[in-house]
Amino acid sequence: MPRFSWHTCSVPVGLPVRQVYGFLFVPDGRVLLRVDGTKHTLPGGRPEPGEVEYCDILRRETMEEVTVDIDEPHYLGYQCVDDGIAPYAQVRMAAVISRVHPAAPDPDSGRTYRRLLVHPGKVGDLLSWGETGYLQATAAAEAAVTVFGLPSDGLPETGDL
Repeated sequence: MPRFSWHTCSVPVGLPVRQVYGFLFVPDGRVLLRVDGTKHTLPGGRPEPGEVEYCDILRRETMEEVTVDIDEPHYLGYQCVDDGIAPYAQVRMAAVISRVHPAAPDPDSGRTYRRLLVHPGKVGDLLSWGETGYLQATAAAEAAVTVFGLPSDGLPETGDL
């Protein structure tokens, strides 16, 4: 069973980054989640050959999966996944959505994902990532207020984008 740990520092040299995911905020402070059936997740995915900049990976993945443009992403930290074979990092970033395009199929899967806006306080529950998920969601909510200047109270609970 893999072990997960959350770190707010830079990814250590030599620890491969296998995924980059983003907590994407709309101006009212809610977070966009990608919905696939009954599963909620953050937009993001694997680096493609030659991609090294986390911001570029996140921008590409968010356009492919949830068809939104984002402003400059803010690095939150990484989750270390120790699967007992070779540990790796999953980078987490936060960004504000700057433009929403019509929903379209993901070029990798062919699926068109539902886009759900949720109150930041509900993200940890919906992701079902346990303690590290709550820590990540808390770091993202704090960045939304302190880095992006988004509101933190009086937000609607949920809604489709």
